[in-house]
Amino acid sequence: MRVRFLALLACALCALPAFAQDYPTKPINIIVPLSAGGGTDLLARVLAVKLREKFGQPVVVENRPGAAGNIGADAVFKSVPDGHTLLFTQPGPLVVNKALYGKLAFEPEEFVPIALMSQQDILLAVNPAVPAATLPLLIAYARSNPAKLNFGSSGAGSAPHLAAELFNAMAGVKMVHVPYKGSAESQTATLAGTVDLTFFAFSSALRHVKAGKLRALGVGGVRRNPQLPDVPSISEAVPGYSATSWTALVAPPGTPSAVASKLARAVSEIGRLPDVQKRLVEAGDESLDVTLAPMGAFLREESQRWGTLIRSVGITAQ
Repeated sequence: MRVRFLALLACALCALPAFAQDYPTKPINIIVPLSAGGGTDLLARVLAVKLREKFGQPVVVENRPGAAGNIGADAVFKSVPDGHTLLFTQPGPLVVNKALYGKLAFEPEEFVPIALMSQQDILLAVNPAVPAATLPLLIAYARSNPAKLNFGSSGAGSAPHLAAELFNAMAGVKMVHVPYKGSAESQTATLAGTVDLTFFAFSSALRHVKAGKLRALGVGGVRRNPQLPDVPSISEAVPGYSATSWTALVAPPGTPSAVASKLARAVSEIGRLPDVQKRLVEAGDESLDVTLAPMGAFLREESQRWGTLIRSVGITAQ
């Protein structure tokens, strides 16, 4: 029996390169664990079109929203690991939700990394009534008036909430969290002055900043954003601060490395196409080209960073 098992294993291993060469052999299903129409969903559809052109197989985007992305992530985690079912997601299911929920039906660290495709700044913007015209003045005001300023977010553990709590901790200030059901409600509240500020997705706040309805004080990336070159990086006033959102493509545990490598090469090539670069810039995104092992290291660092913050502040899913 042992000899037969070893012979079968050897045959399977020998077949892997041929399988990877033939991959994909049927339609690819990209699950987005968010509602249709958002930035991540739209980028997934751009990726799907380009993968279809490259591989000559149908590529379908399926939206499975719910539970902060956990429903869609769990479906991919438990799917057949042959590269034909993939997860395209924001950070939540991969690096935030395990610390936020305590226990998940899947293990985020067991997904096979394929590629990081894009990154978007988080923008700190205040209602113009806030008596602070610059980031240093905002920090000084918040330190002198603990718990007087409040900030909106799209819910406990959301990217805006975590970005603000990280700012609280690193800038030595205390601002009060006001959660909303979604980013649209949080944005409306900031525009109306119901809350003082929000850490927005860059693209969602940009037009309001340009119209003078919001005052941009800082971006979460380590460099200034070329679309708002006069707005400093928050790290210029708070050294070491970094808060961005990103999109990632991962595969189920057990996906053969040869298949993962073929997918990673394809996504890397797609991300460098001029029309894709143009779409990313128009959406306020920066193209990333991080695949396989380096991407895995990045995800582990992000998971540790946000997990530490969540536990130290005591954030739980609502």
